[in-house]
Amino acid sequence: MKKPVFCLFVLGFIFSVFKVNAQNSSTKRGDLYFSWGYNTEWYTRSNLHIKQPGLNNDYTFTRIKAHDRVGWDQQLFKKGLTIPQYNYRLGYFFNQEKGWGIEINFDHTKYVVEEGQDAVIRGKLNGKVVDTAVSFAKDDGFYYFLNNGANFLLFNLVKSQNLFSTKDEKLRLQFLGKAGIGPVIPHVENSLFGNANKPHFQLGGWNAGVEAALKASFFRYMYLEYSNKLDYARYSNLKIYEGTAKQAFGTYEMVLSLGVNLPL
Repeated sequence: MKKPVFCLFVLGFIFSVFKVNAQNSSTKRGDLYFSWGYNTEWYTRSNLHIKQPGLNNDYTFTRIKAHDRVGWDQQLFKKGLTIPQYNYRLGYFFNQEKGWGIEINFDHTKYVVEEGQDAVIRGKLNGKVVDTAVSFAKDDGFYYFLNNGANFLLFNLVKSQNLFSTKDEKLRLQFLGKAGIGPVIPHVENSLFGNANKPHFQLGGWNAGVEAALKASFFRYMYLEYSNKLDYARYSNLKIYEGTAKQAFGTYEMVLSLGVNLPL
């Protein structure tokens, strides 16, 4: 994600936090929080539509299979923190008594079209109607990655519910429900019929998601959060060689994060 775009998102979020805090100054203090963690995903099959006017191509790979690439399952502490599939959350509970909050929710997820599958292709190829199958193999000039990220960014509304707490509140267990919408910022890398694109990041569509989490807080300031998430993403105008690609898919995601609470 480009730094100027990220900074605008963060500045907008911080402005909204202080605006909400000012409007609710008479209520119980809120909590600012931040977490960092890692994730794994499973993707639905999807159709990948390719349009290359200069090559007279307008075709679709139907029901292709894809998988993630977690990265943290091998030599995690010998790699940079941002190389594996990671996630962060930056949020603020503006009404602690009723458990309402807002959150920036970012998941760096990798989407890799499964190699070795016979992908059915339908439409117009080199100006001719086709309905056939091709082997999706890198050696044959076929690969399609969002491997530096399918990159889901959501602006969430958060609702918490206390499940258990000690009298001194040094140990607390909460259920969190989250829902939001936002842009996707994919890193597009592919080769189709031997024609490779120039890998790049771009704003490439939108996504919406819901998340259910268990949050265990220790000594008020540290917490561990385990969540399950469903996300639907639509990618469009993705730059490929001499054209664009678009697709949509669903994601089931598991996330484990370690975070810090900052009472205000």
